[in-house]
Amino acid sequence: MYKNLETDRLIIRPINLTDSKFIIELVNSDGWLKFIGNRNISDKNDAEKYIQKILDSPNFYYSVFQLKTTKEPVGIVTFLNRAEQKFPDIGFAMLPEYEKNGYTLEASRKYLDEIIKSNKYENIIAITIPDNQKSIKLLMKLGLEYESDYVGDNGTLSIFSLSPEKKPAGNNGYNSLWQYAKN
Repeated sequence: MYKNLETDRLIIRPINLTDSKFIIELVNSDGWLKFIGNRNISDKNDAEKYIQKILDSPNFYYSVFQLKTTKEPVGIVTFLNRAEQKFPDIGFAMLPEYEKNGYTLEASRKYLDEIIKSNKYENIIAITIPDNQKSIKLLMKLGLEYESDYVGDNGTLSIFSLSPEKKPAGNNGYNSLWQYAKN
C-alpha cells in the first residue's frame, strides 16, 4: 500500500530513488545488520538498485517516514506480501540516533490504521527473530499478539498476528478498527 500519510510529527511517503543515501545508512546500521541481515549495499548505485527492486515488486511496499520539522528521513514502514506467508506482514526499521522518541510507533500505527481501514486483508502479521525484544515490544503496543515460532532458511522466526478473532474488545483500539473495517 503506497499512500502519503501524516501524523502530528511525521510525513509517511512511498520510498523513491532519491532515498539512496538514507537507505545506505539504514541498512548498514547495527540494528538492521543484527536483526534483518546484510543487504550488501555500500554505495549509491547499490542503494538505487535495491530501491528499484522494491519499486518493481507488486508485493513489497516500503514507506519512508520523515520528520515534519526537518524533512529528514528517519525510518521505514514496510508491508510485504510474501509468497511463503498466508497473510501480509508489516515491518519497520529506524536510524538508531532517532530511537526512543516514539517515531516508529507513531508511523507504524498510522500505517496500520490505513491498512485496516482499506478492508482488504483478513489478517496482518509481523515476523521477527525471537531476540529482537525492541520490535516485539512495539508489535505488542500495536496490538499484535504472538502466534508461533517457525524455523526458516534464516533460523527461528516468531510470527505475531493482528487477527480480529483473537483480539479482546478494546485492545489498543484495534478491535474497534477491525469492526469499523468489516462494516
